[in-house]
Amino acid sequence: MRSSAIRNILSLAVRPDIISFAGGMPGDDLFPTDDLRELVASLTEKQLQEAMQYGPTSGYPQLIEALTNWLRAKGFPVDTNRLIITTGSLQAINIIGKIFINPGDLVLTEDPVFIGATSAFKSHEAELKGIPMDADGIDIKALKEALALHPKFIYITPNFHNPAGLSYSSERRREFMEVMANTTIPILEDDAYGELFYDDDVQSLITPMKTSAANEQHYFYSGSFSKIFGPGLRIGYLLVPEAVYAKAEVCKQSMDACSPMLSQVLANEFLRTGKMQAYIEKLRGIYKVRRDCMVAAIRRECPVDATFVEPKGGFYVWLKMPKGLDEEQLVLRCLKEGMVFVTGKTFDPDEQPNGYIRLSFSNTAEEQIEKGIRILGEQMKKMM
Repeated sequence: MRSSAIRNILSLAVRPDIISFAGGMPGDDLFPTDDLRELVASLTEKQLQEAMQYGPTSGYPQLIEALTNWLRAKGFPVDTNRLIITTGSLQAINIIGKIFINPGDLVLTEDPVFIGATSAFKSHEAELKGIPMDADGIDIKALKEALALHPKFIYITPNFHNPAGLSYSSERRREFMEVMANTTIPILEDDAYGELFYDDDVQSLITPMKTSAANEQHYFYSGSFSKIFGPGLRIGYLLVPEAVYAKAEVCKQSMDACSPMLSQVLANEFLRTGKMQAYIEKLRGIYKVRRDCMVAAIRRECPVDATFVEPKGGFYVWLKMPKGLDEEQLVLRCLKEGMVFVTGKTFDPDEQPNGYIRLSFSNTAEEQIEKGIRILGEQMKKMM
């Protein structure tokens, strides 16, 4: 069911005749293709040979070194943890699932939750329990109650959540870390969108918890190059304590032996030369314009009781339907008019309708955003 939903999202997202707010993917027109050509042309014969060969399961050593330095500058405890390069951050999530989950084990997630994570956990036959969120992040009272059920671990996305768009407030982060400091339950902190913030005042608020938690050894941090270089390269990473690293390396070896070496060589050069930071800053400006365009269009075109938390970064607006509107019927009506989005049911841990829809602004130009949201607003009003 989950994999079918993912396939449907991706197939609709790339149809040229559809205005798609469905796919959580970077804009095709924004990829750093000029940088990529320059990087490939600059590779030495030795680097080209390395790029074509098998590599260490843990990752290309030069990339690990460059990424370690990048994370150290951001305050990560890289000297008490180990990095492993993964084939996308979804593999990092899958590795943690494979290490910790036995059939029937309980895993806590936020509700809503990234569909790729739930697919990974369910593939290991986990039982999932979603913990509700509000505008500030995960519900602490519900979290405490769920921890009493003795879960194997908890999976969270505190920054620019997929699909909810929100980021945990400073107070909610503090509360979360205080609660988890009194347990030995591991935390998988997924941060695929953390570099893509669009408002200056939010940068100090989105510091990953692994950088400051008293029990940081219980935090497993996953990141990705997919949103800040290119998803087709399939490069992610996992920062974990030594005891988990050894198991993670064995798990990865059984999955694919090593991540694509050509991608790793290119990612290393992109990071090491400073091109990645320049590209990230360019993306922030472009995605901010698209975010602002979608937010303004929703406020202009949709009923006033269609509500949302304005995202400060990432790719998504998580829109709550006016009371009584069926999101499944709404998406069918919009599809007939040439626009598509993803219904909230897709991101519910129990796959239940929840009265929300996810709208992605990252892969759509402003003119198309305005046209698509106009369709959405018109169809909502016709259903009311």
